[in-house]
Amino acid sequence: MIPRGAIYLVYGITDMRKSIDGLSLIVADVLEMDPLSSAWFIFCNRGKDKIKILFWDTNGFWLY
Repeated sequence: MIPRGAIYLVYGITDMRKSIDGLSLIVADVLEMDPLSSAWFIFCNRGKDKIKILFWDTNGFWLY
């Protein structure tokens, strides 16, 4: 799948135990952006050796 929208690398450390709900709350509350947009949000852990990508598709979220 090729990204259609903007790609945002979320600054800071993210707890990798967070799931779709927790990550979408970060996007909405901290970044003050719409998690249902066509943007891809990339989160990384403290060691910067793991990432999670949150993306809204027309029927729901993808979590990579």
